[in-house]
Amino acid sequence: MKRRTVLQSLALLTTLPLISACSRDRAATNTTNVITVTPLNKPHEAWRPLVSADAYQVLFEEDTERQNSSELNLEHRDGNYICAACYLPLFESAHKFESGTGWPSFTQPIAGQVGTKRDFKMILPRTEYHCARCGGHQGHLFNDGPPPRNERWCNNGIALRFIPKVESLPTLRS
Repeated sequence: MKRRTVLQSLALLTTLPLISACSRDRAATNTTNVITVTPLNKPHEAWRPLVSADAYQVLFEEDTERQNSSELNLEHRDGNYICAACYLPLFESAHKFESGTGWPSFTQPIAGQVGTKRDFKMILPRTEYHCARCGGHQGHLFNDGPPPRNERWCNNGIALRFIPKVESLPTLRS
């Protein structure tokens, strides 16, 4: 290993606690961490026969689907986006927006339906979020979304299912 690479790595490692502390303060002010759902006490392996192999990889092995591969990118109807494993409603269509990233993006989740944790898989800390009921990985939270919240909840489309809003039935006249 070259000395320059080692020195750059050491410099990066010394800044991680500072970056992490700043990110943790932001996450602490986020009210979406208040979980209102009772988690299922079901091991990840028990979900394997209930979802597709690709969905399992994303939901329970924290993989990421290919960019622009989800049909949910083109979904514009009113309705709810639910967890593909346990069907917990996670997002409302009113909070979906076109982020241009290639993944379905939302400005906020349904309060109490997602949990968050720190993720260091890309070296720099990120905020990973998951379904509060089954623990299935959904995506990552970024601070480059539209005002007023400036949040982009970037979701793997394969980790969601869309349920269109049912129009109310006409009332019968007597």
